[in-house]
Amino acid sequence: MLSLSVAPPSTATFRRNPTPFTSRNSTFNGIRIAQAFPTRSTPCSRSIRNPRPLSVVMMAKREEELKEIRAKTTEEINEEIIDLKGELFMLRLNRSARNEFKSSEFRRMRKRVARMLTVRRERELVEGINKRISRKLDRQWKKSIVVRPPPSLKKLQEEEAAERAAEAEKSA
Repeated sequence: MLSLSVAPPSTATFRRNPTPFTSRNSTFNGIRIAQAFPTRSTPCSRSIRNPRPLSVVMMAKREEELKEIRAKTTEEINEEIIDLKGELFMLRLNRSARNEFKSSEFRRMRKRVARMLTVRRERELVEGINKRISRKLDRQWKKSIVVRPPPSLKKLQEEEAAERAAEAEKSA
């Protein structure tokens, strides 16, 4: 519901409507614009079809992903961290080259890396490794990383090699 009324600047007032909706009022040079919005009990909006808040669904996905990560060994987690960081690098290259990319992938990958690092740190705490030693081990691990192409680039290179092989067969 949107209502518009014109009033002289000296008589402009802010009032709440006695309706079941709360209204947001503002005045600017004697013009009062009132728009009624239904009250919200939670910060996330609830739809009529799905009465559950969206945050509950996202929490379940996060818990499921954490269970998958915790099921992996520390070496597998380290390998996946390297792969995801390579993918992030490829996304940054695509962005700088103005190629098409999904901007939501940045956040998704960064959060996945953070979850893996969290699980890795939890394991270090269980082993009794303090923060100082953890940072020292992390620096050593980062120096030992062998630079390799991320999985998406490997896949792209394999597809290009297959296309070249198909073209070579056609020409032969």
